Amino acid sequence: MMRFMTHLFQAQPTPAGGGLLAFAPMIFIFVIFYFLLIAPMRKKQKKTQEMLSKLKKGDEVVTGGGLFGRIAALDEERGFVVLQIADNVKVKVLRSAVAGLAAEGEPPAPPSP
Repeated sequence: MMRFMTHLFQAQPTPAGGGLLAFAPMIFIFVIFYFLLIAPMRKKQKKTQEMLSKLKKGDEVVTGGGLFGRIAALDEERGFVVLQIADNVKVKVLRSAVAGLAAEGEPPAPPSP
């Protein structure tokens, strides 16, 4: 009986269950995060960069702060645009402050009867 008890108390080393198999849940979580968070964010960032590079004089834009205006001038060297927000009112903003084209953000006006 004592021999049986001694055998039970001896710790047997458990074999590793496969190194890659132990990290499978972490890898699975990373893949989910990539497809749900990282990939769409990269796609949106690429689209925004493309839009900013195609800005030209006369485009109607909206800034991150909510200002609507028409581009009066572009300065490629310093990276800013001059927006005309009203008659005789011009504002200088960074190109990166432009959130998008105003036509994309505004719903179409309803037709007048």
